[in-house]
Amino acid sequence: MVRWAVLADAVAVFHFAYVAFVGGGCVAILLGVVRGWAWVRGLTFRIVHLVAIGFVFIESLAGIDCPLTVLEGNLREKAGQVHYPGAFIGYWAHRLTFYDVPPWAFTILYGTVTLAIVAGLWWAPPRIDRTGQ
Repeated sequence: MVRWAVLADAVAVFHFAYVAFVGGGCVAILLGVVRGWAWVRGLTFRIVHLVAIGFVFIESLAGIDCPLTVLEGNLREKAGQVHYPGAFIGYWAHRLTFYDVPPWAFTILYGTVTLAIVAGLWWAPPRIDRTGQ
């Protein structure tokens, strides 16, 4: 049972990292353009960033539960965890990732962030360097 709880915590940490990548990526792009950080204009980074939020937005529009949320829930169930106790890191990753608001609010948020990222591609277009990155 402990291994299922550890795996559930790992999924929670990964989920938090995914959310942090999307949100932090937006902030990094804005700061990076202003401060002249070349890496924020990298084509690979910008495409991966757009795909990350685009996937979440499409899931939300389709009414599909997040696979990471479902996986974590299944693992917690196998661990015998009805309520979210988990380990310290898993607990806080979960608390910082999930909020109790209506699903439509998240759909609006995801759509707004997706549009902002697409606008960022126009406002601060990615650059392709000599290696094709």
